[in-house]
Amino acid sequence: MDRLLDILEMSSPVELTAVALAIVYVVFAIRQSLWCWPAAIASASLFSWFFYHGQLYMESGLQAYYVVIAFYGYWVWRNKATNGAAPISTKPLGFHVVWIFLLIVSSIVISIHLRLHTDAVFPELDTVTTLFSLFATYLVARKVLENWLYWIVINSMYVWLFMLKEYYVTGTLAAVYVIMSIIGFYRWRRDYRQGVKSQSVLART
Repeated sequence: MDRLLDILEMSSPVELTAVALAIVYVVFAIRQSLWCWPAAIASASLFSWFFYHGQLYMESGLQAYYVVIAFYGYWVWRNKATNGAAPISTKPLGFHVVWIFLLIVSSIVISIHLRLHTDAVFPELDTVTTLFSLFATYLVARKVLENWLYWIVINSMYVWLFMLKEYYVTGTLAAVYVIMSIIGFYRWRRDYRQGVKSQSVLART
């Protein structure tokens, strides 16, 4: 308990507020609630400022992207909604293989540039988590089931990155995200299967 209090005392109010809003975002995302996107906008705005001052420039840029994609996600979920929620979809294995390859290659190129030309810390880890997060966030906005599988891996890597930077509260958040991503995957897969079953019944009538 004393250790937790020490960590909270070392954390800035900006980080703590951003973390709280980020948890709200994931909870609402798992529940497929439109309210996840306003929470994402607020959290990402705070994190962008926080990471920039911590010299995690790729993460800062990622958070700025989150703000933009949150508006897009809200629009997509709202306009595709039927019976209260937009439908969940999936992508074939080939789609994921191609994108994973492209993102890994891009991560290598960008991290080399950052290491040679900036004062960025942990550029390799920073870059690969950032690029895959960009992709995974787009999948969330499009309500693609596999987004949660990406987040399980990404958030596991974030635990490592943030602990290295001594962002203990944010690192703990990433660990919580791993668990919530697993829950999110099973919740969305259940709803996806129910949707497919309902469509099959309607097609036979």
